[in-house]
Amino acid sequence: MGIWTDAFIAPEKPGLLSREAFGRLVVDLARERVVRTPWALVAGELCVNASLNWGSVSGQARWDRPAVGTLLRSDEVPEELADNDPPPWGDSHERARLLARGDAVLDALPALQQAPYGDQDVAVVFDCLDFGNRAIVHHFRFADLRTSLVCFALAHPQVRPLATNDSGKPGGPVHPVRTCIVHTFKHAAEEGAVPAITHVAARHFGPSLVSGETWG
Repeated sequence: MGIWTDAFIAPEKPGLLSREAFGRLVVDLARERVVRTPWALVAGELCVNASLNWGSVSGQARWDRPAVGTLLRSDEVPEELADNDPPPWGDSHERARLLARGDAVLDALPALQQAPYGDQDVAVVFDCLDFGNRAIVHHFRFADLRTSLVCFALAHPQVRPLATNDSGKPGGPVHPVRTCIVHTFKHAAEEGAVPAITHVAARHFGPSLVSGETWG
């Protein structure tokens, strides 16, 4: 059946790319057929450890197709079920606005120019990885259109675990991130970071990269 996993790749040092460099990263991911559009741009208070598909702002932007301008919040958890552990072991609390969406990746650039980049957390959400790319199919065995990808540009550093089950106890090594790429998947034929994503990430983040996974 498989287990849902969110994987990230980030620079070794948690720097924030310039607005223009972040835009070039977003465009290259689509031009090199790592991802498929449409894309959505959100800004506000984001959690880099929130599950991409389930209950997060990025998941709502991807699956619910809200109107531009909609204020999105992470799913409310009943008080008796609330978990105060830090994400991903505990609940994520996000609040962000959908600033723009589109089908043409170049349209994301003027939208990014209007975003509160550096002042608020910003993310570009892509619908899914591009399974028309043989390298993507080779890594994941078969096409699964639920495999969304998000590029984060965070106002302040957050930490992601390098390897953890999100239903377990908090702990283990973590890595600080500001600009990073996170994608989700359920089945993979190979372990480790996706070469097609790593290739683009290295061009924009530099050769010293850190990757990790959260599953459960």
